[in-house]
Amino acid sequence: MEKNNSFKPGQPWRDTDGNLIQAHGGSVLYHEGTYYWYGENKEKYVAGGKNWHWGVCLYSSKDLYNWKREGIILEPAKDFSDPMHPERIMDRPHIIYNERTKQFVMWVKFAGSTEEPTNWMKQYMGIAVSDDITKPFTMIKTIRPLGMEMGDFDLWVDERDGKGYFIADRVHTEVVIADLTDDYLDVTGYYSSHFPHVQPPEAREAPCFFKKEDKYYLISSGTTGYAPNPTEVAMAKLMHGPYDVQGEFCKDDVKHTSFDCQFSCVFKHPTRYGLYIAIGDRWMAKTTKIDGHPEAETSEAGYIWLPIRFAGDRAYVEWEDEWSLDRYPVDKGPKKWWEK
Repeated sequence: MEKNNSFKPGQPWRDTDGNLIQAHGGSVLYHEGTYYWYGENKEKYVAGGKNWHWGVCLYSSKDLYNWKREGIILEPAKDFSDPMHPERIMDRPHIIYNERTKQFVMWVKFAGSTEEPTNWMKQYMGIAVSDDITKPFTMIKTIRPLGMEMGDFDLWVDERDGKGYFIADRVHTEVVIADLTDDYLDVTGYYSSHFPHVQPPEAREAPCFFKKEDKYYLISSGTTGYAPNPTEVAMAKLMHGPYDVQGEFCKDDVKHTSFDCQFSCVFKHPTRYGLYIAIGDRWMAKTTKIDGHPEAETSEAGYIWLPIRFAGDRAYVEWEDEWSLDRYPVDKGPKKWWEK
């Protein structure tokens, strides 16, 4: 395989073995000099078929361009009563590292139940842990945070003090920001509510959180399934808001489809000064007609990685056919809270 030396948004992205990367709806974590990209493994998904996922897949890299497949770190279950069964819905894994407990903590979104496996209104979280991100995670519990039906979500840890946060859409109504317990295995009960809407498509989903200096940002999409829609960006001066909507996140997006993608996370580069990468999935890159309607072939969904730009406090992305890390200067930044 010829090595990559740049990002080419929307182009097929293959691992070091030449296979399409299966890290859909996921995120990137940097730990001890290595980047880890993980997400939904859709390699056994076929439009109109039964398998929704095949666990959570992990890749590693030293440069963010070239990715080695490490394997499946959260395995699909064999028992249909287990929410990790591949014919049931598991979405959007997020992993954070706990410096206090020395554990990697993964949250995933589940939907439906054994009796109603495709009931999207029943949504809850699964929590798994591992002492090594490259080794299998163990599912320890499922929860409904705050007693609510929670859907798409993000996890964020404040570098200043190690405090964790859970940011999620309360199914088709609002976005909730909740404080995590010190072990990151639950919420404390303290939360705030944002962006209330009565119903789709105005209701927000796919929240992605990041902080730049002393400003907090949230990007989210509307609720239109795999069909892409305009991404919205909001900013606040405090973690729990209030958040002011800045407008569309994708500049010059003439089709208002977020460049035909839905974002799943924002990755703050650890050493490239000022670089925040918006990472998304182009779910409808390939479709098959089922009963006359296009269905996404998610096993072949592409990825969109774009650098976030700022005009004052205004955050946005512009389309680029190709870009590289070279434009951002190297800066190791201040020490983390646990290094001081």
